[in-house]
Amino acid sequence: MTAVGIDAIEIRTGNLKLDLPNTFAPAKGEEPGKYTKGLGLNASSFPDSYEDIVTMGANAAHRLMERKGLTPDDIGRIDVATESAFDNSKPVSTYIAGCLEDVYGENFHHANKGERKFACIAGTQSLDDAYNWIKAGRNRGRAALVVATDTALYARGDDGEATQGAGAVAMLITEDPSVVEMSTEQGYGSADETDFLKPNQQFPSVDGKRSVQVYLSRMREALEDFESVAGDTHPDDYAYIPFHTPFPGMVRKAGLLGYRHMIRDTSVEDELAEEIGRQPRREAFDNDEAYEDAVLEYMDALKETDAYREWYANTIDPTLTISREVGNWYTGSVHVARASALRHALQNDVDLVGKRLLIGSYGSGAQAEIHAETVVEGWEEEVRALNVEEQLADRHDLSYGEYESIHDSHNHEKDTDMDALTVPEEEFTFDGWGRMGERKYRYVE
Repeated sequence: MTAVGIDAIEIRTGNLKLDLPNTFAPAKGEEPGKYTKGLGLNASSFPDSYEDIVTMGANAAHRLMERKGLTPDDIGRIDVATESAFDNSKPVSTYIAGCLEDVYGENFHHANKGERKFACIAGTQSLDDAYNWIKAGRNRGRAALVVATDTALYARGDDGEATQGAGAVAMLITEDPSVVEMSTEQGYGSADETDFLKPNQQFPSVDGKRSVQVYLSRMREALEDFESVAGDTHPDDYAYIPFHTPFPGMVRKAGLLGYRHMIRDTSVEDELAEEIGRQPRREAFDNDEAYEDAVLEYMDALKETDAYREWYANTIDPTLTISREVGNWYTGSVHVARASALRHALQNDVDLVGKRLLIGSYGSGAQAEIHAETVVEGWEEEVRALNVEEQLADRHDLSYGEYESIHDSHNHEKDTDMDALTVPEEEFTFDGWGRMGERKYRYVE
């Protein structure tokens, strides 16, 4: 049976950087540790005045195609996942295709194009669509290009302001891939929730506490559903577990929840019983409240054990390295986490071929998906080609005044023009408005 999966990955971060402990925290009169320790973030990426979801997505896609020696004829499908779209009809994929056509002098007229929306999980849903398209034999030997691109902006003064970010992840989906083979086994947890939403508005309405609860509940349901088709999971089954990462502090909660679930009725639980007791079972309690209190007490003890700390350090923490420096990329978040894990393995000479990843995607509203991927031959070359360190180092470090100005320039309700803080080079840029109010773009050599 032909393997289908991710053949190449490219990341494009916004060209601006907001230093959270040294710039944002002092301006807010707050302790740096609120961001570095509490949220687990050091910095956020922002788009310059000439950048947006199209330029970042097109730049990531262009570098991927150039590196892989592809032309438009090689691409049969372009799917863009975003929750930052600026048009309710014309998909972002058409804008990105138009940018690429200008560079290549060829067209994507016979490529299927679309736009996926389900908050942050849409990037994974687009991967699923591409996988199914190829598996169904409808690709005619062509590849699919999936782009997750977002500007995760909050209103100034909002509790989520420190978790902002901007960037894009482009992924090439093919037969016989060179990074990971995707599995047919998936699990879902989905419910009608209002934890985070944007009803005809740019900046989100968020119930922060509720959002964390919904995230964890849907992840638990998805893991249980995944196990119904893939069998029981165990902490030793997966080299890395990349989660959707709105901020690393949230992943700490998901990691602990997942670990508790996976060790239940295993030798790991038996070994830990001498130290912290066995996990509470619902049948041993008179009511749900008493049971839930016991579970919280057990989890507080579990996270302090050497067994859990070692597992988290090896399996979860490596997925967070890039996110700590860029913030939340919404649809791209879990795919940044995957790239971070693979980059960590490369830097530490970890042999990943044949090892598995467990991907935990989530979108508010709300849905989680758990699926497995197997790392394949060629992954080292593909991950080595990423230039994310160079991009992070080259970002312009914003003063707080510059941050306020650039935030205003991207606020749809404010008519604010701002000169660019960086000089575009070999990249797509926003180039004004067309006759019907459409956004125009050009490539700067």
